[in-house]
Amino acid sequence: MPTAKPDTSKWLVAAWPGMGNVAVLSAGYLLQKLGFEAVGELPPQGRFDIENVDVHGGLIETPRLPRNLLFRHPEPAPGRDFTIFLGESQPSTGSYGFAHELIEAASRFGIERVVTFASIASQLHPSKQPRVFGAATSKETLDEMARAEIRNLEEGQIGGLNGVVLGAAAKRGLVGVCLLGEIPFFAAGVPNPKTARAVLGALAQLGGFRLDMTELDKHVSAMDTVMLRLLEKLQSEQGITIDEEDDAEHEVGTGEKDEEASRPKPAPTLDFATRQRIENLFDETRRDRTKAMSLKQELDKLGVFSQYENRFLDLFKRAE
Repeated sequence: MPTAKPDTSKWLVAAWPGMGNVAVLSAGYLLQKLGFEAVGELPPQGRFDIENVDVHGGLIETPRLPRNLLFRHPEPAPGRDFTIFLGESQPSTGSYGFAHELIEAASRFGIERVVTFASIASQLHPSKQPRVFGAATSKETLDEMARAEIRNLEEGQIGGLNGVVLGAAAKRGLVGVCLLGEIPFFAAGVPNPKTARAVLGALAQLGGFRLDMTELDKHVSAMDTVMLRLLEKLQSEQGITIDEEDDAEHEVGTGEKDEEASRPKPAPTLDFATRQRIENLFDETRRDRTKAMSLKQELDKLGVFSQYENRFLDLFKRAE
């Protein structure tokens, strides 16, 4: 892939929860790796509502409205002058007004373009590399994306603030870009670090900068395994099928490894405290699926994933 010329404009990268949690994973990883700090918050009053409360040990916890935070690097580097916005939830009402409030709040940092992330559900097999599509507010920006080898989203809609904020950006004369990563349709509720990695790669290519993906890569193979097992479970129970081409680039494992993995192993014995910790992790993941990787890592570390596999996969049967 050709190296893009570094982009020296100032960007607002905005993200909200969505399918595969791709947007939040991507933006969250970006601000973590680049050492960003919170610099502001948009007030939630009038835009959000409380739809449920959490219960622990029979006690109802005091609810709070979602937070909407702006992040910056203390000393932005040329070509990496980003303002990053992370919202915990999409507004219950007034999305277009909220989008303008966000752009107004970020305008003090001199932003010139707005970038959002989104997901496209498709027949993608979990073993395949996801494609990244792009949509923009100008023909010139589409040409930039073509040079970065990002495919156009020819037709369709971009739902929620991932799209609405770009409409608000265009209204204010700012460049707007949405990078859309492909995810398996049956796993819309599963956190997808592979697609997040692909989206971040497209962003880096478009902006002409490098981003170390090592930490994100650690989660890719683990979640690929989860999605492959989920697909097998759905194929068995509901007859869902996805064709996988016979392509060596996408092979998973080898015959020897598969045979080794199929050998029965004695199940470890867990004490009460450990089982309670696992139950707490299941409860946390049920409320917030971004915790899935922590749960999976804990079950793998204890060597008990096979005991809890069905329960783990059931967490992601239905996208919400």
